Amino acid sequence: MTDSIPRERLEEFEAEARRPLKTRLDYSFIKTYRPVMDDASYRSFQTMDDYRRWCEEKLPRWLGYSRARPLDDIGRSKEGA
Repeated sequence: MTDSIPRERLEEFEAEARRPLKTRLDYSFIKTYRPVMDDASYRSFQTMDDYRRWCEEKLPRWLGYSRARPLDDIGRSKEGA
């Protein structure tokens, strides 16, 4: 199976695998600014419902913090995009 992997790629993988786990983890996460979420050091809510309502009202949908939408028979959202 390694015959199908280019030699330089295999060497890069093997070099990376020799690094300590902490180093590999440090390199594996990319910090991405999340609008609204990253604009305050913390937030607190009285109830989970308050939190969910805040997420739906304040956060862009693409962040994935909104409630799931009902699906129609072929798997598309009934409410649109």
